Amino acid sequence: MSFLALLFALLIEQARPLSSDNVVRRRIRGWIFWVSRSLDAGHPELAWTTWSLAIGVPTLLTMLLHWVLLYFLGWPVAMVWSVCVLYATLGFRQFSHHFTDIRDALDVGDEPLARQLLAKWQHVSVGALPRSELLRHVVEHSVLSAHRHVFGVLAWFSVLAALGLGPAGAVLYRMSAWATQAWRNSETLSKAWVSKPLQLAASEAWRWVDWLPARITAVAFAVVGNFEEAIDCWRNHAQRFPDDNDGVVLSATSGALNVRLGGEALDARAADSDVLHDNGPSLQGSESTPGRTPELAHLSSVVGLVWRTVVLWMVLLALLTLARLLG
Repeated sequence: MSFLALLFALLIEQARPLSSDNVVRRRIRGWIFWVSRSLDAGHPELAWTTWSLAIGVPTLLTMLLHWVLLYFLGWPVAMVWSVCVLYATLGFRQFSHHFTDIRDALDVGDEPLARQLLAKWQHVSVGALPRSELLRHVVEHSVLSAHRHVFGVLAWFSVLAALGLGPAGAVLYRMSAWATQAWRNSETLSKAWVSKPLQLAASEAWRWVDWLPARITAVAFAVVGNFEEAIDCWRNHAQRFPDDNDGVVLSATSGALNVRLGGEALDARAADSDVLHDNGPSLQGSESTPGRTPELAHLSSVVGLVWRTVVLWMVLLALLTLARLLG
């Protein structure tokens, strides 16, 4: 059932992608800030309670509804519910248009437009960024977006679905990412005051939630890319990045594609809209990994790496589903 739910969700998302400010995202944004306004008092202990309610309630409701549908209406209806949840939480089209627009601009040599598009996508100040650095940032943000929008969701969905919890894992992962980013950007989004303890608790919880998916993504990139180089770069250079989980994903990507990643970070600027931006924690400055200087051809390599990883996931889920049916 997990394999079919994932397959249908990806197909529907490719055909009819959700907009960045769809009704689901608006409801989630409202829920996240309602919980913080109601419970956030600046105390560390209450901060964890606030995070647990903001993330736990939607996750538990998703799981309970899955069980109710499965028990009373059967697995086909429960699978439809899983497809709906995955459609709202997982998908390339939630970020891939940014990548495509930047790549098209670089294809025709319009670097100023590419810089503008990157600034708009990541809400950063780009300035006169050199071409190689522009390409590096596009590669890094694209890979991390693919991890957070697709592979991280897949990891938690697969693990909890195997335990009989339905699509609860997808909600757990995406809600954790959304809450962390929303509360970090609370001042720029002008929604509500969020205390520092709550921001720290959300960031710490996100590190734990993303710990396993980041390493699964790194292993998958190594399998479908240059395995030895990816593992070597992961072991020796992941610590160069300020965020441990991001460092694992980016260092594995660097080795898998033989591209230099890491370096000076872009300057964040205030968001100019009321949309819940969920690209995860902003990249900070870091030391560079070994590899070739980023080139335009590396963008195509990133696309190939990501799609090969999707195929790997689908094959593994199909084999597990088949084994379960035959067993």
